[in-house]
This record gives sequence, structure tokens and C-alpha cells, in this order.
Amino acid sequence: MTAGNHSMVTEFILAGLTKRPELQLPLFLLFLGIYVVTVVGNLGMITLIGLSSSLHTPMYYFLSSLSFIDLCYSTVITPKMLVHFVSEKNIISYAACMTQLYFFVLFIIAECHMLAVMAYDRYAAICSPLLYNVTISYQVCSWMVFGVYVMGLIGATAHTTCMLRVYFCKADIINHYFCDPFPLMALSCSSTFINEVVIWCFSAFNIFVPILVILGSYVFIIASILRIRSTEGRSKAFKTCSSHISAVAVFFGSSAFMYLQPSSVSSKDQGKVSSVFYSIIVPMLNPLIYSLRNKDVKVALNKMFAKRSFL
Repeated sequence: MTAGNHSMVTEFILAGLTKRPELQLPLFLLFLGIYVVTVVGNLGMITLIGLSSSLHTPMYYFLSSLSFIDLCYSTVITPKMLVHFVSEKNIISYAACMTQLYFFVLFIIAECHMLAVMAYDRYAAICSPLLYNVTISYQVCSWMVFGVYVMGLIGATAHTTCMLRVYFCKADIINHYFCDPFPLMALSCSSTFINEVVIWCFSAFNIFVPILVILGSYVFIIASILRIRSTEGRSKAFKTCSSHISAVAVFFGSSAFMYLQPSSVSSKDQGKVSSVFYSIIVPMLNPLIYSLRNKDVKVALNKMFAKRSFL
């Protein structure tokens, strides 16, 4: 049998977050609640932006795209994770595992670049307000979002293709709650050197490049804000960016901790905790952060409820 063409393992068992029976039900209820909030929050944000003409601007177009990405990659992971809490063995087929890996990588990379695009949008709005409608036109917005998904597709195809060449024969228990690259490679009987190089290179590119764009944008934003004479104007500008900064800090902090250290150094339990933050908690927090700290979203939400109360 040729390594890279076949795998003796036809299905895997996901070990989940914990093996302690007394924690299964509380964790199931906790993550079910988180997933419900995630779905309702992100679908609500997409619907609100779609129905409110006052939110038909590039900033909220990008926010709607971010909500769609959050909804998708949370759905790729959480339902299968919930199954583990109510079943003795959480079995996933080889094909389903590779599919889950593909879509997880696609949306997680898309999230990285979407946050960078949103930072650039804020830079254009605050530093060049007179040219904003030209710099961030409808066509530019569409191409930016298209580019975000292209980056995700390239990364997902590279990671999954490399994983398909790995020969699994030792064990079938993945020490994780989803098909993550590092726990999968731990089961390999063949060399995973190429996989590790690809993961490190793509992770470095898809984390550092967006971070550089974000940091560069905010250096210019802060310099521009400090030149604003009125205290009210500075406060308004900072509030516009604060939600985005919060989302960036949580997402990139947890993902960098997980993927930018050698597999020999990273702790499996630490990896699980870090994964929970960027794969489950962040998709729930983003719509809450942007809705609770955004005046325009609050106004649009109040108008929508006011219209329904008159019907």
C-alpha cells in the first residue's frame, strides 16, 4: 500500500474536550447555549444589515460578511462537538473529517483577512473621509470580499491536499473535538514534515499579513484621531474602532497561540482551550461586540422593533 494514496483508517473517534462523565451534560448545555447565541446573533446581524437601508454602507457590508463567516465556521465545528457530549463515541468518517478540515481552514483564513479588510475600511473612513466613497466603492468592496474567500480557498486546498497524502495506521482517536491539523498529524505513520512546513508558512502568512495591515491601519488612524481638536470628535472616532480592536485581539491572540508554535512545544490541553476561544467563543462574541458597542446598529434595531410594534 502506498503512503499518500490510501489510509488504513476509515473513520476516527474525536476524544472531545474532556473524558469526565460528570462534565458531559453541563458542557453540552453550555456549548449548546453558546451555539444558539452564535446562530441567532450572526443571523440577526446579517438580517438587520440587509433590511436596514441606513446600514447599507461598506463598513456594514464587511460586518455582514464577517457574521456569515463566523456562522459558517462555528457550524462546521460545534454540532459535531455537541454530539460527543451525548454519545459514548463521537465517530467521524475519514471523508467527513477531511471535509470538516477543509471548510474549517477556509473560513478561519477568511476571518483573518476579513478583519484586515475591516481595519483598512476604518483607515479609509477616518484618514481620508473625502475620498472614502471612491476608495471603498461598491466594486472595491466586492473585490475585497472576493479576495478574502480566494485566500481561504487557497489555504484550505493546500492544507487538505497535504493531509490527504498522510498515511494513517497507528490509531483512530483524535485528541481534539474536531479534525484539527496537529492532532491529525499525531496519528500519522508517514512523514508529516511537508504538512508542518505548509501549516507554519500559511499560518504565518495568514496571521502576520493581516496583523501588519491592521497595525499599519491603526497607526495612521490613531495619528489622525490625535489631530482632531474636539474631544467629542476623538471619542466618536475611537468608539468606531473599539469594537474591531476587541474582536481582533481575541481572535488573533488565540489563533497565534495555537498555530505559531512547534507541535513539540504546544500542549494538547492548551491547544484545546485556545481552539475553543477562536472557533466557538469568538463567533458568539463578534455580533455582541458590534451590536452592543455600535450606535448605528442600536438605532437600526430600535427602528426595526418600532416598525413591527405598529404592524
